[in-house]
Amino acid sequence: MWYFAWMLGVGFAILFAILNAMWGENEEAREVAFAAPQGNTPDPGPNSPGGH
Repeated sequence: MWYFAWMLGVGFAILFAILNAMWGENEEAREVAFAAPQGNTPDPGPNSPGGH
């Protein structure tokens, strides 16, 4: 049953790669959020899903 362990390992490697890419893509948003003063969120702008 070595193939089961091999496929499980490949699946976890792919999952890790996807999560790592998502984490890296969100880096700029994290920096903006943590740079904002407490209690004051940055304006999302007109093109964001929550903007009007």
